[in-house]
Amino acid sequence: MSSRTLRSVRSGRRTTSSPSPLARRLPLVAAAVVVAGLATACGPSPAPAGSAVRAGTGTQAPERPADGTAPGASPEVSATASALPSSPPAASASASAPASASAAGSPPGTARSGGATGSGAGSGSGPGSGGTKPAPAAPTPAPAKVPGPGYDGSADARALLDAALRAAKSDGRMVLLDFGANWCGNCKAADKVFAQPATTALLADDYHLVKVDIGGDNSANSALLREYSPSGGTYTMPVLVVVTPSGTTRVDTHATGNPPLTADGINTFLRKWAP
Repeated sequence: MSSRTLRSVRSGRRTTSSPSPLARRLPLVAAAVVVAGLATACGPSPAPAGSAVRAGTGTQAPERPADGTAPGASPEVSATASALPSSPPAASASASAPASASAAGSPPGTARSGGATGSGAGSGSGPGSGGTKPAPAAPTPAPAKVPGPGYDGSADARALLDAALRAAKSDGRMVLLDFGANWCGNCKAADKVFAQPATTALLADDYHLVKVDIGGDNSANSALLREYSPSGGTYTMPVLVVVTPSGTTRVDTHATGNPPLTADGINTFLRKWAP
């Protein structure tokens, strides 16, 4: 009896200190069951962890084996590997950084897509620019014709005056009526001054000169004199009358007296009454 008990105790010691091969396989089997349970709980996926397309590279990881078994790494390791950035995305980010910095530093008027540039506003040229062109300057009228010395007793003084007034309305000049006679010494002195270049230029620029002969028996010319120099009395020739384009008398030398019949005197008079 004691020998059997001793044998059982020894047998129990052997079992405790040296497990059998079957006992050693149980933990492995249990681990496999746990792994299979985790895979079943997570459900099938089109690609295993770590095989997703890598961001920025366009490269796909190796496909899951046909038998559906997981790659050698555990789920935790695979998740860690997929979270870590791979070298190609880092290189892509490094390559894109200068381009982003270049786009950020480009001037406001530069388009950043496709490298195309454009201006924020039109060049300002052409009909749609909105700029207004200055109005063309009015053409300078041609110099007026200055009649020569002397008085034409046969000329129609009224018709000459009407033509001068029409021209004055067009170009803004004054009309200068010169009433005189061919035998008048003062009239000849005035004619010499009118023929001088400086005085001729003043007359051509600012006046339409009409010479009216009042030294004869021309009643029409005498009536014209009284119309523009109505004060009457004895007239001292020449009588110089400045008339506006509308026919209004500005100055009558029969009333104010003649200027000195010299170049300075006549030129001063012409400048004073010019338009």
